[in-house]
Amino acid sequence: MKLLILDRDGTLNRSRDDYVASPEEWEPLPGALEAVARLNQGGWRVVLATNQSGIGRGLFDMASLNAIHLKMHRLLAAVGARVEAVFFCPHAPEDVCACRKPAPGLFTQIGSRFGVPLAQVHAAGNAMRHVRAAAAAGCQTHLLMTGKSEHLRGRLGEASGADLAALAPDLPPGTRAHDDLGAFADWLLMQQPAN
Repeated sequence: MKLLILDRDGTLNRSRDDYVASPEEWEPLPGALEAVARLNQGGWRVVLATNQSGIGRGLFDMASLNAIHLKMHRLLAAVGARVEAVFFCPHAPEDVCACRKPAPGLFTQIGSRFGVPLAQVHAAGNAMRHVRAAAAAGCQTHLLMTGKSEHLRGRLGEASGADLAALAPDLPPGTRAHDDLGAFADWLLMQQPAN
């Protein structure tokens, strides 16, 4: 099984300075939904791993999160795309849980649920905490220069190795950088033949 783990806010949809707390606030990034469709067509099963501490902080509730994800699934389906599952951490930072990224708990849950060794799984996101959590779980890591990492766009290109480490020293070794989800999808689809 070809399994891919993506972050949500800033990777699939626009991130906000506060929280995406309602369906009206969930807006896909240009080309992101179509990138998921291309990945699906290439045989990739896509799963999301996302921190949603707005729940733990009392800023929105589970009904709102479910409504956001319903909108997301509908918009994905409209372009022929599918996200298999959404794994989320509802805890606030002070809860000190094992699932809030950069802890690897969400990734280990996904590996267990899908029965896939995490060393075979690619994980892509725009936030350093997503990439660090993925690396701690043993995934192959990718940084997208959107959302929280947009300031790196144009400085990294399709970088890896020493060049990437010099510009973003907090990244785990072996992390590759991509302009956005579309560029990552193009790169990944060129690496392996479709099923």
